[in-house]
Amino acid sequence: MSRATVSSSSVGTAPTPSIAPTPSIAPAPSSIARVLRHPAATAESLESIALLIGAATFVVGGLVAWIVFLGRDLPIAGPGSLGEFVAIGAALATIVAFVLGRLVLRTRRSAGFADATMPGLDAPGARIHWFDLTAIALAHAFIALLGWVGLADLLEQSFQGAVVFTIPGAVLAGVGMAVTAYAVFLSSAHLTPMLLSFVLALFLVVGALASMLSSSDPLWWKMNLSALGMTNDISSLAFNVTLIVAGVIVTTIARYATAVVPATTHVEVRGRNIVRVGMILIGTFLACVGIFPVDQFFILHNTVATGMAVAYSVLVIGLRWFIPSMPRVFVLLGYVYVGVIVVLAVFFATGYYNLTAVELVAAVLIFSWIIVFLRNSGAMHGEPKTDAAAAPVSEVLAPTSAHRV
Repeated sequence: MSRATVSSSSVGTAPTPSIAPTPSIAPAPSSIARVLRHPAATAESLESIALLIGAATFVVGGLVAWIVFLGRDLPIAGPGSLGEFVAIGAALATIVAFVLGRLVLRTRRSAGFADATMPGLDAPGARIHWFDLTAIALAHAFIALLGWVGLADLLEQSFQGAVVFTIPGAVLAGVGMAVTAYAVFLSSAHLTPMLLSFVLALFLVVGALASMLSSSDPLWWKMNLSALGMTNDISSLAFNVTLIVAGVIVTTIARYATAVVPATTHVEVRGRNIVRVGMILIGTFLACVGIFPVDQFFILHNTVATGMAVAYSVLVIGLRWFIPSMPRVFVLLGYVYVGVIVVLAVFFATGYYNLTAVELVAAVLIFSWIIVFLRNSGAMHGEPKTDAAAAPVSEVLAPTSAHRV
């Protein structure tokens, strides 16, 4: 009996053949023709297009630089220098690369590619406008212009008395413009609200430092921060343009920062809209501070500057009621910021601080609060919807295990 059982078992059960694992085949690289047809189909094609744009910028910029530099020995910085040429050329290349980056995204959408891996500035309740893109492009160009000018001045101090010959100068100019175009194209194509906040912070720092360093009045700081916009030199232009462009970018960030805040009831929607309007007012008032210099529009300038501070204070104090789901740590941070500004105002009233110090610290606190608000609202948008999803695994599985026992 056992023999029959064993025999039938051995006959009826066929040995399972072992299947060899299929070796993974690396995807073939995209051809240049496919990359040009669908420049934003994948991350690889987008990177390839950025490299092609950088290469084209190198060729064009290098040839133009060679024609301009022909027969000349160039100083590193200053009027007619290599640094000045690279700065202006990089600013122009920035505008072109930024526009190409946005056009590439438009071809991606028209071709029907999914944007799951490249969300960009697409958000429910927020839409990018032409004036938003204009301000962002100008911010990139301004950063490139002042960045290369500053680097050239630093190198001039490091290599005092040195000059650059024609061919090396043309190569260096081409490389500088190519690197700028490459970076700006990718920034434009991958532009997100968080990247936009970083551009805003960098733009404000670069613009403010450029205005301070180029001011014809070395004692401007004894008056106030707005004194940088009163002179008739490049310092005034840099300061006022920085405020105007930064104000437009703040309004853009305000729309995207509040668009992702969860709101289901009428009260929550109304509170979110109040916060959005308040942040847009901050950006509008900031732009008006640059549009109306203090020496020409004293009352109007001070009114919009005060309005910006009032709008910020109302937002911070009322945030826990406007958006009840906002993290308590961030709400307390806003209270601390307002408290610091009040203490600084008292120091100014008693003569311990001058107005410039109070304005500088207040500006840093306000803009850092806006950037952190953007991060917290994004975190609220991506958090789990139920308590069970956020609970530890042991707590979720414990009742089920007990029921089974």
